[in-house]
Amino acid sequence: MFAGLIMVAMNQTYGQQRNFRQRAPRESYTPGKALIIINADLGEETISRHIYGHFSEHLGRCIYGGYWVGEDSDIPNTRGIRNDIVEALKDTKIPNLRWPGGCFADEYHWMDGIGPRDQRPKMINTHWGGVTEDNSFGTHEFLDLCEQLETEPIIVGNVGSGTVEEMSKWVEYVNFDGVSPMADLRRQNGREEPWGVRFWGIGNETWGCGGNMTPEYYAQLYRNYATYTRNYGEYRLNRIISGANTTDYHWTEVMMRDIGTRNVWGLSLHHYTTNWNNKGSATQFGEDLYFDVLRRCLEIEDVLDRHITIMDQYDPNKRVALVVDEWGTWYDVEPGTNPGFLYQQNTIRDALVAGLSLNYFNERADRIRMANIAQTVNVLQALILTDEAKMILTPTYHVFEMYKVHHDATLLPLNIKTADYRYENQSLPAVSASASKDAEGVVHISLVNIDPENAIETEINIRGYQTSLVAGRVLTAPEMNAHNTFDDPDRVKPVVFNDFQVGNNVVTANLPPKSVVVLELK
Repeated sequence: MFAGLIMVAMNQTYGQQRNFRQRAPRESYTPGKALIIINADLGEETISRHIYGHFSEHLGRCIYGGYWVGEDSDIPNTRGIRNDIVEALKDTKIPNLRWPGGCFADEYHWMDGIGPRDQRPKMINTHWGGVTEDNSFGTHEFLDLCEQLETEPIIVGNVGSGTVEEMSKWVEYVNFDGVSPMADLRRQNGREEPWGVRFWGIGNETWGCGGNMTPEYYAQLYRNYATYTRNYGEYRLNRIISGANTTDYHWTEVMMRDIGTRNVWGLSLHHYTTNWNNKGSATQFGEDLYFDVLRRCLEIEDVLDRHITIMDQYDPNKRVALVVDEWGTWYDVEPGTNPGFLYQQNTIRDALVAGLSLNYFNERADRIRMANIAQTVNVLQALILTDEAKMILTPTYHVFEMYKVHHDATLLPLNIKTADYRYENQSLPAVSASASKDAEGVVHISLVNIDPENAIETEINIRGYQTSLVAGRVLTAPEMNAHNTFDDPDRVKPVVFNDFQVGNNVVTANLPPKSVVVLELK
């Protein structure tokens, strides 16, 4: 989790010294219209399902009051984990879950979170609200949650205040299927078989809350940690480097230069669509702040491409994945809530940010193979909000559920020309799109229209594919700040979309204002 913004002036100009990956220049298009050409017979890259991953930190009510209610709770649960959240996330085909942080990861000592719960030591969560953490949700509970979700765990180790030995023993405890002190301790605590966790983050935000390290220092430390986090039996580790904050291209340069591709699966990147000087309200905003958030979201395209270009120079075969393991919106907390809990509402504006970002990640599937929205429950751009026994699904949740059709599908290359969304003297491309073909040969197209007032007539030409049947769903709302509440939980939800025409392998769809649309072509 981002603890503080450290912007170095050199990072702003660093990219100008390089020949960065270039996209085709964007052309302004006929007002109110967009043209998309999809080459359905040319797809090569696979959109990893792990792009649609999630992040849950010991922060506010994400874990406690979110997933974890305890076995004695009146809220229906399985071994203390609430059933409604599990079922809702399974409906999105949640591919992975990153834990325990975030900043919390680098003050978390995993052995405090095993054994009988009433004997676990308590600690202070110094990053998030100064509240007492009783460690009742630890390694066993997290991995039980992942098994209930049928998802892959991602564990982030403590590099900031921990030791190589501590993390080495954690991997042994979780993954070793033999006789050893840690494996025996796991069995003593009730788990006979190892879990076989593949994904391990070697620290979090080591440039900030994870230790305020220089990139050169962390790169050497990573090599040390990577050496002693062992592969056991069939369980091969996918180690993830603690990567850059937004535009810190120098950090990525040093990681690729000094670590390279040995003992590395991925390099992380954190990017929030946030004005750190004035985050603003999640629900009380006008078109000026609506436009500003979407403009900041669009900036991630350039940020991604600059980091990818650096990676390409050191790793032309793309062995190392770019892992955007924290992304999303970040606003002021809801009035009356703990400022350290980062609880915010979620509107159709956030759904557009999710749709745009996932389209961007899909487009770069040759390098981006994992991403984790921050965060899953009750924190920042959450998919789910709870209030005691009540639970609501946010507009962002619905985007993830709609976009699950892209999981492990073949990315289809496309070209797009779109009208602009104009606000005062500024403009943004109004329409974003991504397309894929699944294992059964079904084509799915995800479309986002960010214009809050105007529908966009979008002509979609599909080449190399014969379609005879089209179906669609749409997520939109009358107001740009529309959101679901505990009194009105279904105000913003997907409905059937049929405002399109089909003929000669051309689909002409009328995208409503501020909408996310997913089309299915057979």
